[in-house]
Amino acid sequence: MIFDGKAHKFGDNINTDYIISGKYKFKSLDFKEMAKHLLEDIYPNFYERITPGDILVAGKNFGCGSSREQAPLVIKYAGISVVLAKSFSRIFFRNAINVGLPVVECNTDLIDDGNILHIDLYKGEIYNKSKNLKVELFSSLPEIMLKILQEGGLVEYLKKEGTFKI
Repeated sequence: MIFDGKAHKFGDNINTDYIISGKYKFKSLDFKEMAKHLLEDIYPNFYERITPGDILVAGKNFGCGSSREQAPLVIKYAGISVVLAKSFSRIFFRNAINVGLPVVECNTDLIDDGNILHIDLYKGEIYNKSKNLKVELFSSLPEIMLKILQEGGLVEYLKKEGTFKI
């Protein structure tokens, strides 16, 4: 689980209604179409800036608000490879893992919008290529979560394994 991509940085308290506005949550189950509206209330046409593999970076309390899985699914369908934040809403964090979207809690102060990052989930390392510096060592996700992410989410993991194998 190694990622390289451009950082798109947002601030604190990015709630699930900012991630995908409520006006889209109930109109469709087409997540590719919904992804075109990712974070548009904060940054109109944000989707157009994304290149597959890019990295979403935020401050504290990312994903607060409603517990619907649409928020991490829309991020994933938009082509974002991983989300870094100082902290996550607990339910958003778990939903992200369940749908196969890697999330890392870390200090994001040394990352600016547009920086190119290298992230190694196994080693727990973030390297800012643009600034030529190691951003932070973080505690790697538990092995079971890494396995769930490798399979693309909880449903795919359970299809393959049949149960949790710790």
